[in-house]
Amino acid sequence: MNQIIPKKPLYIAGGTKEAASYKELRSPHSGEVIAEVAIGTREDMKAAIDYAEEAAEVMAKLPAHKRAAILQNVSLLLKERKEEAARILTLEAAKPITVARGEIARTIETYQFAADEARRLHGETIPMDASAMGENRIAYTVRHPLGVVGAITPFNFPFNLVAHKLGPAFAAGNAVILKPADQTPLSSFFIADLFAEAGLPAGALQVIPGPGSEVGDEMVCDDRVKMITFTGSPEVGKTIRSKAGLKRVVLELGSNSGLIIDEGFDIDRIIKRTVTGAFTFMGQVCISLQRIYVHRSLYNEFVEKFVAETQNLRIGDPQDETTDIAALISQKDVDRIASWIEEAEALGAKVLTGGTEGNLVKPTVLVDVPPHAKVSCQETFAPVVIISPFDSFDEAIDAVNDSRYGLQAGVYTDNIERAFHAAERLEVGGVMINDFPTFRVDQMPYGGVKESGVGREGIKYATEEMTEMKLVCFNRNK
Repeated sequence: MNQIIPKKPLYIAGGTKEAASYKELRSPHSGEVIAEVAIGTREDMKAAIDYAEEAAEVMAKLPAHKRAAILQNVSLLLKERKEEAARILTLEAAKPITVARGEIARTIETYQFAADEARRLHGETIPMDASAMGENRIAYTVRHPLGVVGAITPFNFPFNLVAHKLGPAFAAGNAVILKPADQTPLSSFFIADLFAEAGLPAGALQVIPGPGSEVGDEMVCDDRVKMITFTGSPEVGKTIRSKAGLKRVVLELGSNSGLIIDEGFDIDRIIKRTVTGAFTFMGQVCISLQRIYVHRSLYNEFVEKFVAETQNLRIGDPQDETTDIAALISQKDVDRIASWIEEAEALGAKVLTGGTEGNLVKPTVLVDVPPHAKVSCQETFAPVVIISPFDSFDEAIDAVNDSRYGLQAGVYTDNIERAFHAAERLEVGGVMINDFPTFRVDQMPYGGVKESGVGREGIKYATEEMTEMKLVCFNRNK
């Protein structure tokens, strides 16, 4: 292929810096080299933290309206270049182009939400005289930025999940060091250029790709980094938390999201939506629909219609406008899923459609899967869904709760009492009534319980996480 391969150096102190070494970045779809990307070192990370400390002082003094203006500018610049951004996403992540455009649209909105939060971040007054000891005192709280925030992001939403780190951090007046996923650094370099154009002070954003064992550890363990915000696997999240010391840590981790479809529900209304929830971006979504529990009276009909709709999905080149399913992010993940499907079959499960082929995992539907099979109890992060019947509503709730994860769950029911009952009993961070668990808008609080994480994202909530509250109290009795 006769083309110029772009070289992507480190992004430090508001400009590029050559790295000691580079690696080839290949398309998950074609296997072709699409870029040469810098490999950061511990020394690079130490330098980035030095610059970030200086930039954090500048950001802390930047008035809220100026922080808001920078974020607003980024939103507008990204809107002007949205098709270019979507093509980058399709190239480096094999995200089908129509889905990529959807992510960019969300990212534009996420930065707009962050601009709004920069303007309304505030404290509150405290009713001191509610206590006799508080008479003749006036008190209020203010929120100060933390300083340097370390952000570690995954491959699956490299524009929007980065926006969920950068947007709140800058809204609160922090500086950020970003370690992007190995497979998707191009989107981070792209957004760094937009922030520079938008007027972000030099050094307030730095992009350092590289091994987690080096640049990641250096970031996590350095006391000058006041917060780590991480999206990824529970195993890595636990390691980060164990190494972070007393710094603040927000973790958005794994899930095997469950959906309950109650008796009497009109399944024709939800077949397309549940298929979308299970297979969008090949299931590589933290809240992808993985487990479906259907009342036994609807089970056979639902399975038949779900499989038929699944088989209508088109597999192909992610740059093709008609493609629904493309290559998984890596061959290693394809091989992992193939072994998990084989294990489930050995335990008695049936594959109704799908399977693996080359670098693809076809949209796969399994039934008769025991709860302890990996495709049920672990996070597949692939286009694989299991469907199981239930007889009582509480049985279905127990099945959803029988998980190490608890990010989001969905319930389709026409019974309002059961809806409230599920909302109370489901052990998750978010309950979607009459919707699938894959639903998310970017201003809502988002996060989980158990091994799904610690803390909450969603712009308002993340902005608060990235500040320190200070109490100011005046004694009027001089």
